[in-house]
Amino acid sequence: MEDIPKEKLTGSLRRGAVKKHVAAIHVSGKLTLLQRKLSNVLLLNAYDTLTQAASFQMDARTLCLMVGYNSNDFDTLKASLRGLAETVAEWDMLDEAGQQEWGVSSLLSYAKLKGGVCEYAYSPALAEKLADPKVFALINLNIQRRFTSGHALALYENCYRFHRTGSTGWWSLETFRRLMGVEESAYYEVYKHLNAKIIKPAVSEVNRTSNIVITPEVRKRGRAVTDIRFLIKQNPQLAILDLDDGEGLRRAPVYDRLRAMGVSDRLARQWMLEHGETLVGEKLDYVAAQSGVKSPARYLAAALRDDYAETPKEPVPPATSARAQRLGRVRDLAANRTPTQRDADKRLFLSRIEDSAARVDFERHGWMSALNAQAVFAFWEEIMPGAFEEL
Repeated sequence: MEDIPKEKLTGSLRRGAVKKHVAAIHVSGKLTLLQRKLSNVLLLNAYDTLTQAASFQMDARTLCLMVGYNSNDFDTLKASLRGLAETVAEWDMLDEAGQQEWGVSSLLSYAKLKGGVCEYAYSPALAEKLADPKVFALINLNIQRRFTSGHALALYENCYRFHRTGSTGWWSLETFRRLMGVEESAYYEVYKHLNAKIIKPAVSEVNRTSNIVITPEVRKRGRAVTDIRFLIKQNPQLAILDLDDGEGLRRAPVYDRLRAMGVSDRLARQWMLEHGETLVGEKLDYVAAQSGVKSPARYLAAALRDDYAETPKEPVPPATSARAQRLGRVRDLAANRTPTQRDADKRLFLSRIEDSAARVDFERHGWMSALNAQAVFAFWEEIMPGAFEEL
């Protein structure tokens, strides 16, 4: 795969890369659609410290909501986590010294639910492989939500990590059936059945739903199909959904200003996507004009979150009204979330807003949006039951 310039990588991403012409972790395609989405959300939550932390935590209700479960459906969440712990990830590649390396690991080494928190971990060997950007491509959650078929999402994941090279390379039909989770079905050993029921529907959904367009090609021995590969190109109509690549954002002057301030690559792109380059630039100017700021990056985060203007907003006065108290509580709840959780919360809430005016108001004012106040309170009550009881 094409090398990613080291100057564009930060933190753990700057370490030595796996040889570019080998590529791959195969994860069993037997995961259900919701399990596959759950796997991606857990990986996104852990990605920033994947090789440093021994375990990771995420609010269980938020996790359910992001994946598409009812927020109280912990039985389904338990079953899905069990499925991930029982799923095998296998790799076969060259290491940095050019030696062949084969390995196998469960997708999650463990997972547990306690006190409304999901705690989980990856094996160290798998975490090292998943953290390398040329081995595994993070799946954009905006795109993932659009999929309705587990086979289509599996095909997308296995194609997307080759999107820079334009082709997956040849897979034997045996390997392809394993990636799709149908290797144990005698029915799909017949290529005609595999093509009609798996390949064609999955290709159609990937091309209709995602930021890439794929075209299958087959190789035959006599009249029998033996291998398959997928040619890959960008989908110009849905390329705007490809937020994880970030090349366009990294060329913006605002991005350079954020990085110079010490903001991480991922958080810089997240802020630019969430607030827009113009607004982020305005807040950067605002922070630069303040004197005595000890942590500009932290102050900028507050300025973006609370929409600081020429004079900082006053705190919500206590006991002015029930509405003001609730807004103050929402502000505190949001501030106590991790950056990944805050981003997920906003994306999830935005996905529920159907009225265009209400959507614009939320994009401008965030959780303080007047047009969405009741919906905001209901949302946070759903995520954290009892959040407003003492008010």
